Amino acid sequence: MNDYIKKILTTLAGGVCIFLGLFFILLPGPAVIFLPLGLALLSLEYVWAKVWLRKVQKWFRVSAVKADQSVLWLKKRLIK
Repeated sequence: MNDYIKKILTTLAGGVCIFLGLFFILLPGPAVIFLPLGLALLSLEYVWAKVWLRKVQKWFRVSAVKADQSVLWLKKRLIK
């Protein structure tokens, strides 16, 4: 019974974080914090969430590299 309650609470907490992340995509807020957090919580119980967590981590990594490249490009243009 204890494992069942743990699964329900983990699912609820992950679901709330996912909902908040999706809500903050539409409105200004920390969506980049809540979406991975919700997926991380759900990935403790569900395989599909682990797959999506890896996809989101890859997307964030690619976005961070592109942002760094853009900042370096802008810095080079401003220094000249």
